[in-house]
Amino acid sequence: MKFLAGCATAISWMNDRIGRWLICYLPMVMFLLLVIEVVARYVFAAPTIWASELAQMVFALYVILSGGYLLFHDSHVRVDVIYSRFSAKGKAIADIATSLLFFAFVLVLLKEGWNVAEGAVSRWESSHSAWDPPIWPLKVAIPVGAGLLLLQGVAKLIRDIEILVCSSPAPARSDERSAP
Repeated sequence: MKFLAGCATAISWMNDRIGRWLICYLPMVMFLLLVIEVVARYVFAAPTIWASELAQMVFALYVILSGGYLLFHDSHVRVDVIYSRFSAKGKAIADIATSLLFFAFVLVLLKEGWNVAEGAVSRWESSHSAWDPPIWPLKVAIPVGAGLLLLQGVAKLIRDIEILVCSSPAPARSDERSAP
């Protein structure tokens, strides 16, 4: 069990680092791109053909790659009316029971994301806009993000099983997290 707990900690550490980078830097990139567009459009009366579209692409990357980080920090939206009243073991049982749906969804996302990425790379797909940037890298990010989410789901499942089987409860999830 210690090996699995170590794997879960390593997965969580990786998703936390990737997520912190995304949360820290990509919003600043989006902000900078939109400021460039606003200044170019309203100060110089010369709007760009690329800044707005690139900001949308950066936002897409931000959303696609943040799933594992959000799962690690328990930040996905859910209805807590009953769940919040459960003990730690009750929550672990509920999470294990619903993990089948989670893994089914993520595996479909991974498979279909792979198909989309493979097709986009084979055609060197671009946006077909006036700027026409390549969008195949964004489509490659879909299975990468699904993979990160899948790994974090496995780590969560390991933690939930650990809560059920170990006589002493696993360390609180907040103990594994490092401060920013």
